[in-house]
Amino acid sequence: QVQLVESGGGLVQAGGSLRLSCAASGSIFSINGMGWYRQAPGKQRELVAAITSGGFANYADSVKGRFTISRDNAKNAVFLQMNSLKPEDTAVYYCNAAVSQLGHPGYFSDYWGQGTQVTVSS
Repeated sequence: QVQLVESGGGLVQAGGSLRLSCAASGSIFSINGMGWYRQAPGKQRELVAAITSGGFANYADSVKGRFTISRDNAKNAVFLQMNSLKPEDTAVYYCNAAVSQLGHPGYFSDYWGQGTQVTVSS
């Protein structure tokens, strides 16, 4: 089994910063893409940022220039540095990873973290 555990959410004022972390553990052979999604109340889950195993990143237009995604392949971890936060960034943030397990190196499945709440006050 594979587990993703997020940390770093919280309450911050508009203009502030937060750093989210997500660590994958379990019977991991390799991890391909990793990313962060968010879901606000009454809205669909949306991609915030994603990063390949080689470090290529892409971002939602709404966070470009404010958020930075990074990863540590040795630690099976992905991070999201969020600066200049806005009230509209308020949501539950979920970590996602495409993981192949030991014994099945060519088969990748999507795994999700439990989510961490980010609340930005105006």
